[in-house]
Amino acid sequence: MISLGIESTAHTFGIGIVNEKKQVLANVRNSYSNPQGGMIPNELAEHHISVFKQVFKEALARASIKAKDIDIISFSQGPGIGHALRVGAVFARSLALLLDKPLIGVNHCIAHLEIGKMLTEAKDPVLLYVSGANTQIIAFESGKYRIFGETLDMGLGNFLDTFAREAGIGFPGGPVIDKLAQKGSNYIELPYVIKGMDISLGGILTNLKSKLNKYPLEDLCYSLQETVFSMILEATERAMAHTGKNELLLGGGVACNRRLQEMARIMAEERNAKCYVLPNEFNVDNGAMIAWLGLVNYKKGNQLTIEESKIKPYWRTDEV
Repeated sequence: MISLGIESTAHTFGIGIVNEKKQVLANVRNSYSNPQGGMIPNELAEHHISVFKQVFKEALARASIKAKDIDIISFSQGPGIGHALRVGAVFARSLALLLDKPLIGVNHCIAHLEIGKMLTEAKDPVLLYVSGANTQIIAFESGKYRIFGETLDMGLGNFLDTFAREAGIGFPGGPVIDKLAQKGSNYIELPYVIKGMDISLGGILTNLKSKLNKYPLEDLCYSLQETVFSMILEATERAMAHTGKNELLLGGGVACNRRLQEMARIMAEERNAKCYVLPNEFNVDNGAMIAWLGLVNYKKGNQLTIEESKIKPYWRTDEV
């Protein structure tokens, strides 16, 4: 059975194709960028509309299949930016109707967890999910997905991008901050804001803005990473202790960060736990994870009618 997955929650329009043997046949994506920083919703939608046809063609070519060979159509139903989600949803509905195939809507956050389980030896991990809008510590416990900790204000990726915009280093900012941090060496004291299992980033961002042009940017990036990564990993370690789980999985675009991966491995090793990090193409938003979760959901009997396939921009992980 072959599943096609459409990802369009934010800046990436991606199409992935997987089969039930856990083989990724194709994983093609095209991402919106903005030198001035940030995502402008209507421009985002226009980007996705302009690239979806080419991304679809390339995915079929890489998988060496024709459209009629697809068995199910999966798409990100939420959470995400409404303008972007609608493009993927309309394309998914159109394909399902045209090819007369089942339509499956999936939760984007859970897709990050399930693709990690598919591609690694992890059986029952705690997922540290860090992306643009989402920063959550997720695990499956007592029969459902649960959030054991999260940001109280902004996602870690958005935090990095906003600081990058203020510093004039463009969008997306995370990779540039990571490179600059590697050149920094002097730790500049920043607020450390963790409240139980949750973190807050807004005050740290304000503090960082006030320090721009007063300290070397490399040292600010270094200090930023050391502080916020320590905060989120402290909460993650508590979640692992609370649930008794001994597997940690990183997911989301910020999981590509070299220093976050290093700190996560150190924390897991000190707990005699295993840390799993995916190749970057599966950390960032991608269609393969949507295709795989769609296949899992289809086998569980979850299928949508066209009327039921409305997007869910605010769909929380713990509602699934």
